[in-house]
Amino acid sequence: MPNKDLRGFLKELEENGELMRITKEVDWNLELSHIAKVNEEKNGPALLFENVKDYKTPVFVSALSSLKRLSIAMNMPIDTTLTQMAKAWVDRTKALIPPVYVESGPIKENIDKGEDVNLFKFPVPQFYKMDGGRYIGTFVSVLTKDPETGWVNIGTYRMQILDDKTCGIYLIKGKHGDLHRQKYAKLNKPMQVAAVIGYDPLMFLASSTLIGAGDDEYDYIGALRGAPVEVVKGEFVDLPIPANAEMVIEGELWPEELREEGPFGEYTGYYSGKGTTPRHFINVKAVTYRNDMVFHATTVGRPVTDTHMILAMNHTATLWADLEAMRVPGIQSVYIPPESSGRFMAIVSVKQLYPGHSSMVGNAVIASTTGSYGVKVVVVVDDDIAADDMGRVIWAMSTRMAPERGCQIISRGRSTPLDPSLPIGNRDITSRIIMDCCIPYEWKEKPIPITLSDSVLEMVKQKWLDYGFKE
Repeated sequence: MPNKDLRGFLKELEENGELMRITKEVDWNLELSHIAKVNEEKNGPALLFENVKDYKTPVFVSALSSLKRLSIAMNMPIDTTLTQMAKAWVDRTKALIPPVYVESGPIKENIDKGEDVNLFKFPVPQFYKMDGGRYIGTFVSVLTKDPETGWVNIGTYRMQILDDKTCGIYLIKGKHGDLHRQKYAKLNKPMQVAAVIGYDPLMFLASSTLIGAGDDEYDYIGALRGAPVEVVKGEFVDLPIPANAEMVIEGELWPEELREEGPFGEYTGYYSGKGTTPRHFINVKAVTYRNDMVFHATTVGRPVTDTHMILAMNHTATLWADLEAMRVPGIQSVYIPPESSGRFMAIVSVKQLYPGHSSMVGNAVIASTTGSYGVKVVVVVDDDIAADDMGRVIWAMSTRMAPERGCQIISRGRSTPLDPSLPIGNRDITSRIIMDCCIPYEWKEKPIPITLSDSVLEMVKQKWLDYGFKE
């Protein structure tokens, strides 16, 4: 059964040996994040810090930094591959399931309003020594509403505590939350914002996905879990709040007002700039939270963390869906590696059907909604290689690609301001490369690959244990 909340997910992790509880006291200031980071680099389990210095609330990190835990979140067998999960995403979201309003839920068990609001009440970590402060919104889903159409968007935008009742928020230009902000600016009205922290991880999967403008991420969460999300009305905001969330921050953002924010160690493994930068901020009006709440965070930083696994999976899924929608034939598999920060490289396996087919696929990737934002390297391989078989992909890059024939450089494309390969202050535009690593379809004489005998291979598999191998 799909999880209804974070607690159900934690229970499943523990049952599958994928959760470690740390009972020794750990300092929220750097120590917690450094333990998590070392553990992630060892491909360790998810961590629940139950004894955080100065606090009684536990902190949960590394939720989805392994394929096993990502499989559990997707309600799939624990040995499912990332590309298989991405394909399931594509298939499940062909029939969307909208949320349903309920009278109340656990999120209403505690309600702090007005003078009772204190963001330092919660065990928010200081992640890295050069960070500008404590970031309350890392594994966070942020709700905003279009003032003209009523469309509710759920996005992921980092949030730093600026004082006990204010948090900064980084709304990147062109993101849906920023498009909403621009409309409120024209109306000279504040924008209501709700930040959800601690919920079924599918919410973060959806909120960090490049879903089309006007589409409701709640519908996608429902489709992925096979059941509608139960929502309640906010205490201050007119936005649908997940009834079973651990914590929700409600407030308003004046669209033209800015305060100094940052810096922050980004998912690229670098800082996006020097010092602080004027950014938008939320005046917090209410905080609701469950009894015995769990605070959920992600270390972000250098790959691979749960952030990169999530980005890799949902970007792989949306790119695959984009190519299907564009009716590009012959697509066998798609993969955006988490090691590329889950964004900057895309690999596609294609069964070629005509001359120039593989080149068409590469150009389709960068023309797609997903590929047009952030993807800088596109690799196209033949159908005998799975897109996520990196050893074989490198083999194809080395033995099937002639750079003069196979490489296309596109000089201008939309970039992300977080790309460290570009100079700070000049990151709006990036270049791209398409690497066609396919054997040309039109060649009369193609390279002859070494293959194994099917009959002998089957015999070997049947006798495998007899040879003395364990598996």
